[in-house]
Amino acid sequence: MAEFKEGAPCWLDAMFSDLEGAKAFYGDVLGWTFGEASTEYGNYTQAYSDGKAVAAVVPPMPGGEAPSQWCLYFASPDAAATAEKVKAAGGELLMEPMQVGSFGTMLIAKEPSGAVFGVWQPGDHKGFEKMGEPGSYAWAEVFTREPDKADGFLSKVFPYGAQQMEAGDDHGTADMDFKVFSVGGKDNPVLGRMKMGDEFPPELPSYVQVYFAVPNCDEAVAKTKALGGKLHFGPMDSPFGRFAAVADPQGAVFAVIDMSTTVGEMPSMSDA
Repeated sequence: MAEFKEGAPCWLDAMFSDLEGAKAFYGDVLGWTFGEASTEYGNYTQAYSDGKAVAAVVPPMPGGEAPSQWCLYFASPDAAATAEKVKAAGGELLMEPMQVGSFGTMLIAKEPSGAVFGVWQPGDHKGFEKMGEPGSYAWAEVFTREPDKADGFLSKVFPYGAQQMEAGDDHGTADMDFKVFSVGGKDNPVLGRMKMGDEFPPELPSYVQVYFAVPNCDEAVAKTKALGGKLHFGPMDSPFGRFAAVADPQGAVFAVIDMSTTVGEMPSMSDA
């Protein structure tokens, strides 16, 4: 796979107190298989779809019982330089740049409106070996109540172009404030940004929603619920695919999307 451009999502991982439970859940819902736990790196365990690396799961560090959540990593040629940009743009470093053996260098940050994300400077580990196909990462969106804060930050930290979705009643976007960030031209969108409305619980902080591609959205939702997960939203048809927002039994939220089932015309976008 080609190198990831700066600012493009390139990897995903999540921390689970019940690692075996997480492996069983995602194995059933997304068809993942798992490699050997890397004891040298806190039992970091890679997930595979059709033999290609798509994500990783890891148990909490001793004494670090954080809630389970997926962390999306954006590619950077220089994690230390990106860390400085994060601070200069009003973000917060939750984990300073840290070299992970020969695999690469990582950091964890929080943008000014509160969404947490990672940055990955690749070494031996380049990132996703499969994307946009069933069983792998497909898309991500930053959900925030303060879009101006998030937009300004993202554009300062990464070399993004941006387009705003034009409001229109014909596809339910009259009240939607949605922006798309791209790298290397508008033909390469890499991230969405959605303004959270009153339909979101007020205590819910800003977050990054990751989408996994599945062959059938409704079947993935049914499996999620049967295994103790929850349905938060959908399934819903869209021009991008049929999707639903769910949570696994340990509370990590994500979305599933069947990109082969599309309904309606693509919304109009204007340069932002």
